[in-house]
Order: sequence, then structure tokens, then C-alpha cells
Amino acid sequence: MADIYSWQHDIWQRLTHNRQFQGRALLLKGKKGTGKYEFARQLAKSLLCAAPAAEQKACGACLSCGWFEQSSHPNFYQVMPEALLANSNSSAEKEDSEEKSGGAAPKKSASQQIGVEQIRKLTDFVYMSGHQNGLKIILIYPAETMNSAAANALLKKLEEPPEQVLFLLVTHQAQRLLPTIRSRCQQIAMPLPDAAAALAWLKQQEVSDPEASLAAAGFSPLMALLLAKGEAAQYGQFIEQIGHPNRLDPLSLAETLQQTNLSVVVNWLQKWCYDLVSYRTSGKIRYYVKQLPAIQALSGQMDLPGCVAFTQGLNVKQQLSHHPLNPRLFLEELFIAYAALMGKK
Repeated sequence: MADIYSWQHDIWQRLTHNRQFQGRALLLKGKKGTGKYEFARQLAKSLLCAAPAAEQKACGACLSCGWFEQSSHPNFYQVMPEALLANSNSSAEKEDSEEKSGGAAPKKSASQQIGVEQIRKLTDFVYMSGHQNGLKIILIYPAETMNSAAANALLKKLEEPPEQVLFLLVTHQAQRLLPTIRSRCQQIAMPLPDAAAALAWLKQQEVSDPEASLAAAGFSPLMALLLAKGEAAQYGQFIEQIGHPNRLDPLSLAETLQQTNLSVVVNWLQKWCYDLVSYRTSGKIRYYVKQLPAIQALSGQMDLPGCVAFTQGLNVKQQLSHHPLNPRLFLEELFIAYAALMGKK
């Protein structure tokens, strides 16, 4: 099947074998950068298709498939943060569109949360009859970006959904969803490909150094592809200065990276600090295999408890990166703190 990734074939077959789901809500959960979003779209397209082909794949030729590709299907409703909608392709956004958009930060006015008004607007769609009384599908992505009011509003709709309504929730962090929402969904763990499959796919995408890209991306193939092609220049600037604190200019680096998705930058730094601590304590690294000499040098001179505390603090920074703020000031504070950790005044 060309429209889903090779590592998703088995779960596609299990899920679409008889098109019978346990309840009226599916929660697709898994690591970021593994293709969950595109899988959800292809599932919705297949369920709405008038004449599914082999393996329950959408035919791509019927009126329903045409509407879907034009983002005008009357029985399909998508809910995303405004920031992602601003970056997405109108026809079929690729998995993890905040990454596939090239990592560009959204405009300051665009919310990175799903608000309560977006969920309230679902009311008519959910409770009125669909086109030709057919199945109606609501795709919510990323589900963990719903604020508390939006999550509670959705919960009311999940308690007693109409028979012909299916909710598709896609999340990178299922633990951030309300337990009551998770309990009302059939939870589907989306697979992460093994290293061999991921490397084979990256080679097909003509990534020059797939092993290094995959390791630096935390073994998520779509993140690795973006790192190799979409954000290569920004990533190179990050590595050059973070790996050599004597060259680090926090203000200049923050200016360079302010248009890059903040969550992505924090994730880069989280992996870097993980490798520093890991090498100091075990002599091994996981992510930045190409930067081993720099990690060896820095791990020997850093304050280990301080680095552990800084790494733990990055978890809070990761949460803050999803909220509207001044990207440049956010990054300046981050890099100044890292420079202080490494002993640079």
C-alpha cells in the first residue's frame, strides 16, 4: 500500500479486516514522527470510500475520495491547533505536520492549542444526520494539545456518541489526555519501525547518512528525514555551537533558530544532554553518534549533578514550548542556561 508506511501494514490489516471497532472512538498513540497522522487520514478516507479496493484501501476514484482529497468531504471534520492548520497542506498533510512543514514556527497569533470553541463547533456535525445518512468521522490531532476546557467538552460528546459517528484521536503523548477520555477510546499503539526498516526507508528517501540521522532523531524515521533535509542548516548551527561552548553565542543562536519549531529545538537539547550524562556514567551514547569526540570532552569537564538537573528542567521547557510565547527570548534563556552549565561566563 503506497499511502501508508511499510511498518504500518500489519496494524492496517488488523484494524480494517472487518471494519468493526470497539466503540465509537479510536485513540492512535505512539512516538512522534512515525506516521500516525497520515495513517489516521488514510483510515478515514478508506471508511468513507464508496468502493474500497483490496486490503480495504480507498479506491481514490469515487466521488467520496475526490471530496476527501479536496478537503471538502461533508462527513469528515478535522480539528487541529491553528498553528498547525497554518502550516498544513490543504489536501493531505503529512504525518506530524509541524515537522513536515520544515520546522517553521507559526505566527505569534496562531494558537498551538485546541480550544474549547473548536470542540463546541463539532456539536452540529456530531448530532445532525450526515450526508446520505453515512458515517461521519472527526479527526483530532494532536489530541494532547486540547486545553482543559476543550478536553472536558469533548468528553461529553464521547460519553454517548451517535451510532454513525467515529472519533479518531491521534496523540504523541497519551498520558497528557484525561484518563476519562482514554477510557472511552479503543487505544491503538502505533508501531515504531525496527532499525533495519527505518534505515531502508530513509535510503529510499535518498538520505545521505541515514544511520546518523536516525540516531539523532530518536529513531523516528520521519523526524530523521526532516533532520536530514528540512532542517539540516539549523541543526548544523545548533550542533556547531552546542558542541563547542567556547564558540557558543546564545543570543546569535537564538536568533538563528527562532523560526524553528521550539519543541524540536528543545528535543535536540534534551538528546544532547542525555548523551552527555550517559557517556559520563556508562561510556555510551545513543543519539549524537557523529559528535562523540565533543561529547567525550564536554562530559569530562561538566558538573554531573548540574547537568542532570538541567536535563530534568528541559522537561518543563518542552511543555512550555507548546504555548504562545516569544520564541527568541525563550531560546535565549535556554542557551544562556546551557552556557552557564558548561562554565562559559
